[in-house]
Amino acid sequence: MQPSQQVKKVKTVRRASPRQRAIAALISLAVFGSLVLFGLAGYCQVDIGRWLGYCGFKQRYGLPCPTCGWTTAVLAFTQGRVWQACYIQPAAAFRCSSALAAACLGFVGAVFEIYFTFFDSLFAEVKIRHVIVALIVIIAAGWAVTLARALAANAQK
Repeated sequence: MQPSQQVKKVKTVRRASPRQRAIAALISLAVFGSLVLFGLAGYCQVDIGRWLGYCGFKQRYGLPCPTCGWTTAVLAFTQGRVWQACYIQPAAAFRCSSALAAACLGFVGAVFEIYFTFFDSLFAEVKIRHVIVALIVIIAAGWAVTLARALAANAQK
């Protein structure tokens, strides 16, 4: 086989450094901790709206804002009602799912000393503006769903 025909084999997993393990552990703990806190708040029936403040946009215009339903959807998600969370606010359910996936990868990386090398190529190719555009699209799509639901409910009255 000639050198130009040789296929370079790329390792997709390698041993994580102590710094990478610490970062993975912090990400995992932060996500799991926040989900546990929301789960406990839902279980204890804490009125989170009272602590975070109620939606001024909805109070003023009678329509949901782009983030209306996020708290309720996260509470439903943390209590295991994933489909209900998707119905309440699809963007929040997507965000919770992606955060949970990141926490699981972080946990695996921290505990088993695994570093997934596909992150290197992913972070090299994805720019911050792509992430911002993706977040705007996800939030806008979730808002479109909740806004359509609210307008349909107002039309039935």
